[in-house]
Amino acid sequence: MDGLVIGLDLNDDYTQISCYGNEISWTVPTVICRKKEEEIWLTGEDAYAATLIGEGVIVDKLLKMVKKEGTATIGGICYTGASLLKIFLERVLEYPFKENGKKRVAQLVVTMQTADARVTDTLMYCADAMEIPRERVHVISHTESFAYYVLSQRKELWSNQVGLFELAADRLCYYEMKVQRGMRRNMVQAEAQEQEESFNLDILDTLSGRKLADQILSSCGEKLLSKKLFSTVFLTGKGFERADCKDWAGSFMNLVCSQRRVFVEKGLFARGAALKGQDYMNPVTEYPYIFVCEGRLKAEVALKVMRNGREVLLAVASYGDNWYESKSSLELILEDEKEIEFIISHLDSRKKKIVKVPLTGFPNRPPKTTRIEMNIGFTDENTMVTVIRDKGFGELFPAAGAVVRQEVSL
Repeated sequence: MDGLVIGLDLNDDYTQISCYGNEISWTVPTVICRKKEEEIWLTGEDAYAATLIGEGVIVDKLLKMVKKEGTATIGGICYTGASLLKIFLERVLEYPFKENGKKRVAQLVVTMQTADARVTDTLMYCADAMEIPRERVHVISHTESFAYYVLSQRKELWSNQVGLFELAADRLCYYEMKVQRGMRRNMVQAEAQEQEESFNLDILDTLSGRKLADQILSSCGEKLLSKKLFSTVFLTGKGFERADCKDWAGSFMNLVCSQRRVFVEKGLFARGAALKGQDYMNPVTEYPYIFVCEGRLKAEVALKVMRNGREVLLAVASYGDNWYESKSSLELILEDEKEIEFIISHLDSRKKKIVKVPLTGFPNRPPKTTRIEMNIGFTDENTMVTVIRDKGFGELFPAAGAVVRQEVSL
């Protein structure tokens, strides 16, 4: 497919854009400004400049606005968070479009620290408005994009544990990844840990603040890296991208560099997202692993059904599926069941459980004369939603209109 494969790291502080196969990347503050006298929109540094000279009205915290279904009134017009995010995305995608001379998107993978259903739904709405087919748009967590970035590197860089410190404007987050090789399929386990000892990068403007920042990082490093064998540690985020990083974070750098490979990688999450996007283009994945990380299901959901006279387990959701994209729709004929049993299996077999969904309000019929439609989706990686509808059974037993909707905790 002729088009760009774009990875986009989206957060309320700044947005980073990376194209697969292109070394150039872009970092843009996540703000949008409308000029006061006319509907002209500016983003990033241009938005700040227009606001400083009094020509525009700026809006920031776009993701927070979307999550809270907030609005902003500019020039007497009320804009929703979703509409402002759409305009912002249209503007920032102009960077790779102009650089590559293309406006067609083959794959767009958006990565965020945490993605919920409302923000993901809004991003799909934005894709519709930008005429990007939804099947080309995917949303993944920072944890997953980190894993894809690491797995694209030389194997010796991830033969053991891999750590990542992200030092953003007001956040310190630690990520850890490990590849586990099994008898059937290999597994990638990755997790993120927000650090309570975070600090705002503004403290680096003073000598005492730099010393404190180095102490905080060193303390976190000692706690997180001790008693583990690491192949590599990556550093990313605005704090580590500063030219003076080695000066103010000297103790921390000495700690992490002791007997380990250490790399400072700008735009790591956006680049990981672009790698994920390219993998969607391949007929066979280059990453044949089960991913166990934020944004992926950590359990398998199955039903017992009869097929050709034999009882079998029918999986409706599997380990490692993207929760937002994991959707199932099927039709079943009931024997004489009054409830549907879901078998939920975890990697830890001790957590296996059966959840029963009663068919409340469904009519009593003879065996094998009730046909149901079952739709299954997820509101997050831990919550399944099932909607079961009575479809009747031909003219003899018309549909009664009964519907059951139930959330199931994994």
